[in-house]
Amino acid sequence: MPKVRSLFLSDIHLGTRACQADRLLDFLREYPADNTFLIGDIVDFWAMSRSICWTRAQNTVVQKLLRRARSGDRVVFIPGNHDEVLREYCGIVFGDIEVADEMEHETASGKRYLLIHGDQFDQVTRHHRWVAVLGDKAYDLLVSLNHWLSWVRRKLGLAGYWSLAGYAKRRVKTALNFIFDFETSAVHHARERGLDGVICGHIHWATIRQIDGLDYINCGDWVDSCTAIVEHLDGRLELVTWTASPQAPRQLAAPLEQPASETAEA
Repeated sequence: MPKVRSLFLSDIHLGTRACQADRLLDFLREYPADNTFLIGDIVDFWAMSRSICWTRAQNTVVQKLLRRARSGDRVVFIPGNHDEVLREYCGIVFGDIEVADEMEHETASGKRYLLIHGDQFDQVTRHHRWVAVLGDKAYDLLVSLNHWLSWVRRKLGLAGYWSLAGYAKRRVKTALNFIFDFETSAVHHARERGLDGVICGHIHWATIRQIDGLDYINCGDWVDSCTAIVEHLDGRLELVTWTASPQAPRQLAAPLEQPASETAEA
């Protein structure tokens, strides 16, 4: 596949059983990029403090990213709350990978975006850490149960993939947004910086849409949804989910066209 200009990935959660490293490897092989932005929760130190699951595929993901950086492609790592211990190294380059707390990215079409993980806009994570840790454990349980649920569905001959964790997120999302308004806070922060929008992660909810005239873009995750944002050579942004078959990536949302008023909502 031809090289794209940029990839935006978040919430990979290396070091956990839930990390879908094999599917991520398939995706990375199909999408060489000039720029790869890792927007937080790439390594899950929270989960690794309880138990570590580091597979060969997860190790290969790290090696592949390092090879990209060594070959001259730009790789930037923006730590999130699950790998916040690395924030003290912001401004340092490790193995040709830049570490930054946040940064601005200009697309080929001239639009400027704030790249930030997003836990800064999550009032639970900021002020009630114990609730965030409890929620993290509950999410891990849902993802584990989903493996068994998928096995049962296959045995019953039910077609398609149904996510228990995704269902729970959909049920809770409206209430959480009403109380904490994560997405609006992220867009407001970008507006204060005079930017065209924000590209973030954190809430495992992939989307491309507009909020109050600015672009709100979330990368999703590689635990449940397996999604990423792709910037094409002309600057168009596209939200892609990676299916079980690497030959058949399924587009979740229409590309973010120019001007932004033509954007299709996910």
